Amino acid sequence: MSELERARELARGSLATLEANRRRIDDLNVYPVPDGDTGTNLTSTARAIVEALEGSCAADRAAVAKELTRAALMGARGNSGVIFSQILRGAAEVLGEPGLIDATRIRRAFRGASDAAYRAVRRPVEGTMLSVIRELAEEAENPRHATLSPLELFRALVVRGEAALARTPEQLAVLREAGVVDAGGAGLLEIVRGISAALAGEPVPDAPVANEHEAGIDAIHLELSPFRYCTVFVIEGEELDADVLEVQLERLGDSLLVVGDATALKIHVHTDEPGAALALATALGTIEGVEIANMHKQTEQRSERLLESVGLDLGLILETGVVAIVPGAGNRRLFESYGATRVLEGGQTMNPSTEDIVKAIEATPATEVLVLPNNSNVILSAEQAAKLATKPVRVIPSRSVQAGLAAIVRYLPSLSAAENETAMTEALEQVATGEVTVASRDVELDGVAVRKGSYLGLADGEAVASSADFDEVAFAVVERLLVNGREVLTILTGADEPELAGILSRLEQSHPDVELDVQPGGQPHYPLLLAAE
Repeated sequence: MSELERARELARGSLATLEANRRRIDDLNVYPVPDGDTGTNLTSTARAIVEALEGSCAADRAAVAKELTRAALMGARGNSGVIFSQILRGAAEVLGEPGLIDATRIRRAFRGASDAAYRAVRRPVEGTMLSVIRELAEEAENPRHATLSPLELFRALVVRGEAALARTPEQLAVLREAGVVDAGGAGLLEIVRGISAALAGEPVPDAPVANEHEAGIDAIHLELSPFRYCTVFVIEGEELDADVLEVQLERLGDSLLVVGDATALKIHVHTDEPGAALALATALGTIEGVEIANMHKQTEQRSERLLESVGLDLGLILETGVVAIVPGAGNRRLFESYGATRVLEGGQTMNPSTEDIVKAIEATPATEVLVLPNNSNVILSAEQAAKLATKPVRVIPSRSVQAGLAAIVRYLPSLSAAENETAMTEALEQVATGEVTVASRDVELDGVAVRKGSYLGLADGEAVASSADFDEVAFAVVERLLVNGREVLTILTGADEPELAGILSRLEQSHPDVELDVQPGGQPHYPLLLAAE
């Protein structure tokens, strides 16, 4: 069998086992975000490799290795696919060398694969596919395996891979809390299983036992990514500088990977600004293979699949659901992360109608529904919607986003609406809220002279300071909110994020024991929203 045909055979084996396990791996996917696409991305990456090899005319092993590396880079999908492309690249550089492919060569290939994977990730995290490839490399280097045949070695690697995968929840808290193993690691293990089966001439192995490797209810309600779009593309050009591009892209989001060489770079980034990422790329070269996925939508679809897989309907899981009216993408993400099942855009000058709220209530998969208006102007509409809805509704009288956030922290979907209402109303009574806005006219409020265009600070609805100096006004609000021994301060920054270095420095000096949480709220009109408890 030629080198090319053997490569095709092994690639087909990997693709076959990934296809057989794709949905299971998708459902395991909770890190770095629960978008449920790891199995799909790895399968697509493997399919691109198989298709490239099927059309290849490579004459020797070095050429095969080069085409494998190129196909993996160009076809890589998602975070897992890009990392896998680098695992394959590290292995191919060793396997492409002339000479016998024995246990010694395979050992070096796995070490090269592990090293390449860790180099590709700017901030490596254990408990991921990185941990699995590292343990596979360690197992391949075990002196006891020095005389094994390639098939015997791969069988040993499958055993070690299973153990490494089972350990991932011990290494990464989000996996432990969700009750799952790492999806990328699970995919990598299936690739190794596929290669082992192909070497033995065996059919695709059976999927793992369900109770060991399937996601359950605990894996459903997980925090969304702080960014909405998974953006992947390739740049081709000359003298491409990965380090410079990486610095530029890091300002746009997270989960960033920039891999490849001076002629072709593969980019993966989670961002709210895919257009900005593509603009940076087009300034350097030609882009292709652009894929932009809405991770929040993928997360919703994954949750629905998991519910169906365990034979449950979301309405049976949620005794109580929450509808929240929230301005700003960042605030929306916060409320969703705390369990809001439906979030409507709303706030100052853009309140939803009663009909909008009724539709959101009816679409909420729960027996009873709580509504968080988060604006005094929305409370009446919410109460009218509660009367028109076909299911029991309780309106929690939150008069601001920050007050509503304090309330939803107390929300538990398994409790009754009455129990949740008691806890959430109690939170409203205990929280002190403030905001910093820009005055639209000259006025005197609560004895404070306010000039149009100046900053205006309010605490619990009362004007406390006004000035052209943002730090002065913001700190006056903070001081007012932290009286009476309040120890926790939440700050939500507005759409035009203000510079907080000055206020945070003063806060550290004057209130060193205060627990501080700063989040990008994205709300218009208010540079800062604040809450103290």
